[in-house]
Amino acid sequence: MKSGNNLYPEIEPFESGGLRVSDVHTIFFEQVGNPKGKPVVFLHGGPGVGIIPAYRRFFDPKFYHVILPDQRGAGRSIPHAELLENTTRHLIEDLERLRLHLGLGSWLVFGGSWGSTLALCYAIAYPQSVKGIIIRGVFLARQSETDWLHKFGASGIFPDQ
Repeated sequence: MKSGNNLYPEIEPFESGGLRVSDVHTIFFEQVGNPKGKPVVFLHGGPGVGIIPAYRRFFDPKFYHVILPDQRGAGRSIPHAELLENTTRHLIEDLERLRLHLGLGSWLVFGGSWGSTLALCYAIAYPQSVKGIIIRGVFLARQSETDWLHKFGASGIFPDQ
């Protein structure tokens, strides 16, 4: 895995599509790298951010099969910004549904920011599906972190946001 400005070359998905996960939601996902490689799912931060092309470049595409889903309500998943039926439990179940849909055994789970929280929650719910976890920019959704984000810290740094 690489980070910072030291990323692998740009790469296009070998497959992308949608997976209907409820009567309300269809999640979008991309697959890049080696389809026969070691599977790794990349969990983006939030809220609403979704996958960006740079995320495809963290893992060696010769060695890894990288799955990049947009979580419910985020990125190219539809409907965009929908909060109905959009809880942590729903997102966990979506990941397991996606893993099964793709016919994968256990996979490596990678998450940053909100994605780190989701990675840990998914691993607790489905330990047999997780080969390992990589987390960065850890956000554990504790009250103190949420307060800093919305009340005391980030709102003071970026008040218009």
